Amino acid sequence: MKRYGLLGYPLTHSFSKRYFTERFENEKTAATYENFEIDSIEKFPQVVKDNPEVVGFNVTIPYKEQVIQYLDELNDSAKEIGAVNTIRVTRTENSIHLKGYNTDTFGFESSLKPFLKDHHKKALILGTGGASKALKYVLGKLGIEYISASIEELKENEIRYEDIDEQMMNERSLIINATPLGTYPKVETFPNIPYEFINGKHLLFDLVYNPEVTQFLAKGAANGATIKNGYEMLLNQAKRSYEIWQSGE
Repeated sequence: MKRYGLLGYPLTHSFSKRYFTERFENEKTAATYENFEIDSIEKFPQVVKDNPEVVGFNVTIPYKEQVIQYLDELNDSAKEIGAVNTIRVTRTENSIHLKGYNTDTFGFESSLKPFLKDHHKKALILGTGGASKALKYVLGKLGIEYISASIEELKENEIRYEDIDEQMMNERSLIINATPLGTYPKVETFPNIPYEFINGKHLLFDLVYNPEVTQFLAKGAANGATIKNGYEMLLNQAKRSYEIWQSGE
């Protein structure tokens, strides 16, 4: 029986395990999906070795970048982004080949595009963590210019939250929350931006999906913005992962 799993730490609540377990049951597929919670990425090779029936992994926080050092190959998007969330394991009698992919790009693009209007030419990304890398890749592909707000030491094309003013909010009608702020159970938290400058032209996209409407989205909707949470992105990246495990492409 084929096995698949999620690599991360901690794995207190797993969309992937629930999604794939239900899918395998509904489609009567002889496969299982389980969580591989490891407190150090150095334990990953042993997980691969000790579980010979595993043919695919999803990768989540904090290992999307750290896992790359253990892979034999990356597809183009994963290579450019520098982050992996899907691994295909190909086993032969004498070897194990691990290829990394980034399906967050597919999930984000397919979820975002139906909501884009002609005036969404500039984006403001809130957060500079690993999740933001896939977003930047997609925005670049779509020809949308972006800048990122950071609480860390500033790098190229990054600004402080306190520098987000009315002019910037007016210019950047696509605002994306790539931070965990607002995620259950800390549902009262939200990114610190001047929401009073949001209007009906704005599109607010939140990578968070639990709760369905975060404070970030609620504040945007209250000022007339279109809002979209991260559930469809998560769903689409999971579907794409499964396609990769089956076809290798």
